[in-house]
Amino acid sequence: MSVATEQAPAVAHTSALPPRNWRVPVILAVLAAVTFVVFGVLGTSEEVRFVWSGNSDAIVLEPSVLSPQAVGLVSGALALVAAAVALWLAWKRRKVTVLLSLVVGLAFLFSLVAWVGAGGNVPVIFLLTGAIGLSTAIVFGALAGVIGERAGIVNIAIEGQLLGGAFTSAVVASTTGSYLLALVAAMITGAAISMVLAAFSIKYLVDQVIVGVVLIGLVTAITNFFYSAVLAPNSGTLNNPGTLPRIRIPGLADIPVLGPVLFDQRLTTYLMFVLVPLTWFVLFKTKWGLRIRALGEHPLAADTVGIKVNRWRFWAVTIAGLIAGLGGASLTIGSVGAFVREMSAGQGFIALAAVILGRWNPFYAALAALLFGFASNFRIWAGQAGSSIPPDLIAMTPYVVTILAVAVVAGRVIGPKAAGKPYLKE
Repeated sequence: MSVATEQAPAVAHTSALPPRNWRVPVILAVLAAVTFVVFGVLGTSEEVRFVWSGNSDAIVLEPSVLSPQAVGLVSGALALVAAAVALWLAWKRRKVTVLLSLVVGLAFLFSLVAWVGAGGNVPVIFLLTGAIGLSTAIVFGALAGVIGERAGIVNIAIEGQLLGGAFTSAVVASTTGSYLLALVAAMITGAAISMVLAAFSIKYLVDQVIVGVVLIGLVTAITNFFYSAVLAPNSGTLNNPGTLPRIRIPGLADIPVLGPVLFDQRLTTYLMFVLVPLTWFVLFKTKWGLRIRALGEHPLAADTVGIKVNRWRFWAVTIAGLIAGLGGASLTIGSVGAFVREMSAGQGFIALAAVILGRWNPFYAALAALLFGFASNFRIWAGQAGSSIPPDLIAMTPYVVTILAVAVVAGRVIGPKAAGKPYLKE
């Protein structure tokens, strides 16, 4: 007698494939198509001169005379190849490298500059030097944002710290004649604002975004009042700090193109050059940096191994405020030479966008800030170059760049898991 046995059906061992991410490749393809068609096929053949040297440079390079249409066609073709590679990587469910985005972005930027400068000159050193100058405050703000969020505190108040630092540095430099004291005063102001943010966020568990917005409004109101009531009537004595002298590094400043851009700057710019790698080193190569990053990723685990979470968060945000205060000083004694109402002009918010675009990494955040600085300087140059582009459209450039840049990385990066969340010890 045979017994029938029922066999279990075979289980298919299949692994779920990750979804294809088309957002970045599609954006790159659109930018590449615009570069090739608008600046290339439909571009102008009127010549443009790229001027690589200034009249006072030790080594003078001959200008490059190019056709904007040819620039658009060649750059557009290169961008299309990079976009095609990005689409292929997306189809294969592989990660689109940053290099491809950089190639498409630079091709679009080069073609745009050539198109706007058609029939005239493109002052390369002016564009690059101005980009660094206009991005200095944003870089300081971005570094403050990176440190704060790595420690678990979202520093929305960067805008207020920049504005407060700008105000105090102008007043202190005007009254004492000391730029060093002005820098110290700006740092103290930024730190004081950060300490208020940290106290309300850590001790009283107030929402960090709400506290930051309130602090921005408070600092704006205070500086506006004292500017109108005190500084404006006494501008000669209280709002006439001048600017830091340029420090030219012998030898290095004579290097063509890069020399005037990197080695003939003011003290605030050199401090920026130092603080970017220093912040990266401290965050990612030291014991203190490991502790700070633990606060933003898993504060409970940090507490378990004996780290005083809230104490470390407080001092991390305070240090971030010191750096943001330097950014405020770069707006006055490092650039304009006087305090102007609301002169931070939203740069603190752009710094927060640079933090996200830079993936909470000091180097990448600084590069993102430089991108925004270049966009702002491009707006200034395009307005002076007599371009046929409507001025209102040019004025939108920095903010359009911000939106496009954040759109590219949106959903691709994940910030510190505990950022913005108060920690209560159980």
